[in-house]
Amino acid sequence: MILRALLLLTCCVFLDASPKRRSFSIDYEHDTFLKDGEPFRYVSGGMHYFRVLPDQWDDRLSKLRKAGLNAVQTYVAWNMHEPEPGRYEFSGGNDLVRFIELAQKNDLLVILRPGPYICAEWEFGGLPYWLLKKKDLQIRTSADEKYMSIVDGWMKKLLTTIKPLLYANGGPIISVQVENEYGSYGCDHKYIELLRAMFIKYLVDDVVLFTTDGAGDGYLKCGAVEDIYTTVDFGAGGNPNNSFAYQRKWQKKGPLVNSEFYTGWLDHWGEAHSRVSASVVADTLDKMLAVGASVNMYMFEGGTNFGFMNGANGLYKIQPQPTSYDYDAPLTEAGDPTPKYFILQKVISKYLPLPSEHDPKPAPKAAYGKVMSHASIPFHYAINELYPSGAPFKSSKPQSFEQMNVSYGYVLYRTDIPASLKGDKVLLTLKKLRDRATILVDKVWQGTLDRNINTSISVANGKQLEIIVDNQGRVNYGGGMRDSLKGILCDVNFGGRILTEWEMFPFPGVKDDNKSIFSPEKALLIAQKYQQRSPASDPHLVTAPMVTVYWFTTDERKDTYLKLENWAKGFAVLNGFNLGRYWTTAGPQKTLYVPASLLVTTDENQGNVLVTFESDRAAKYDDRFVEFVDEPDLGSARFWGEKKNKPWFWN
Repeated sequence: MILRALLLLTCCVFLDASPKRRSFSIDYEHDTFLKDGEPFRYVSGGMHYFRVLPDQWDDRLSKLRKAGLNAVQTYVAWNMHEPEPGRYEFSGGNDLVRFIELAQKNDLLVILRPGPYICAEWEFGGLPYWLLKKKDLQIRTSADEKYMSIVDGWMKKLLTTIKPLLYANGGPIISVQVENEYGSYGCDHKYIELLRAMFIKYLVDDVVLFTTDGAGDGYLKCGAVEDIYTTVDFGAGGNPNNSFAYQRKWQKKGPLVNSEFYTGWLDHWGEAHSRVSASVVADTLDKMLAVGASVNMYMFEGGTNFGFMNGANGLYKIQPQPTSYDYDAPLTEAGDPTPKYFILQKVISKYLPLPSEHDPKPAPKAAYGKVMSHASIPFHYAINELYPSGAPFKSSKPQSFEQMNVSYGYVLYRTDIPASLKGDKVLLTLKKLRDRATILVDKVWQGTLDRNINTSISVANGKQLEIIVDNQGRVNYGGGMRDSLKGILCDVNFGGRILTEWEMFPFPGVKDDNKSIFSPEKALLIAQKYQQRSPASDPHLVTAPMVTVYWFTTDERKDTYLKLENWAKGFAVLNGFNLGRYWTTAGPQKTLYVPASLLVTTDENQGNVLVTFESDRAAKYDDRFVEFVDEPDLGSARFWGEKKNKPWFWN
């Protein structure tokens, strides 16, 4: 009996000495976070996995850690993971689990912002385009049960996927945001409460849930919800205590948190590149850390809006964002440390220990020089190759992108002009164009329409009218999100006649990549066929809109930048990967970032194939080249933070 009692006592002592379950919580009495029962505060940096190629994730995360950060914050882009209803993608660039695991490998905790809406200057704020196909669907509201049901389905898939990665379960995720800056959009507290219930249902009560809103009563009145921790966001300059006072007004107890401390700012096409003084950012960060606040720097690396993933601002006047999301962040778009990086690292080192290795290096860059065009192909020839059986969509009236299940990019609308229409010149009117259009009559370029500038244009009369509509990005912020359909959303008035019987061709193509004219093999084949089929045609006469194919070789892989100074507007695809849009005539961005891993080398027995689509202006024959340079050109800069030049977010 005595022996058995001793064994039981020893067992109990052993059990008591075993490691306690990991925990992350809020100590409201002492206004702090608790990590495994000990006071804790995070200094985090924003980085979005969907704006950085997966082979670069480890490099970028290590550079965050070397700056002294102990956490990384990322949004989750719903539209990338569920591109069509019920079709989920969590591999390659969408491998969120791998990204989170790499963060943990680099000794970083994770703050997750799964939305469902994320803003982020991302297409439609991260919501999938196909929500707009559902007639009368209302987004971001509890009033629409259909929307809430769709969100629940997505959240079940997402949250059950990341649940094993919560801090309590051995992973790095310490907190999860519910929705995003809802106080800037609506005032439906029930909506946020229903989302909270979803998060708890799928995650259990093992993680800190929080909201983020601007530091002002107007935002927090609608965004702050009981039982979800309230945080604020604001930029550099001034006294941060003034902004934290708003948080404390709506969140009486708990740690001070700035969930989006702006290290830079966003850009729009047609405006100067935004810059924020490193010294101003560092001074404000120092003040916040000095009062014990937890801070996430938005962004620490911005990355790139590859493909057609840029968002837009505006309601009646749209302001699309460019391809680069450099953001004037401490790490450049290419992941290189800037002077701002080292200034902030010095501030952070006053409050947190730096890792033993804390001197990151920039990635090597290469200037591969000029590459002449291999072939310039008329747009119509490319369309015929893409759709040899004819138009995939036909309707008496023009259809929206969404009605045709077209997510992004362009659509060519084509119809015949009535023979009875008289006159050499005709007025074309599109009262509801979304967003920009290239107009052709009998294959000849006539000009452009832009929803911000003109809804009418005088064009030549002829036999056939074609309108190439450019979806410049769905609005990602504010009330403009409610009006996000793309394409021609009205009747087409041509010389007083309403034109009917339309054919519609999505471009760059169908969803099967093997049929896309932008795959390297297909592009070279089309170029060869065009040159063989029309030997008498003069390549000097090929005009916009046009597809141009380039072929070049390189013996190495290094990051580089694509410069298109002789071209006006379009997009570029390298070895089948869409680098994004260029709009040289609008700026500010003049180059496109090309990560090294997208290149192929000569030892792989093939060259690199670049394909561009140009909608506005054909370069002269001898000027049909692009250039690969070793430095980015993001345009002339304007500095935010001066007293006379403050955006809305400055305190």
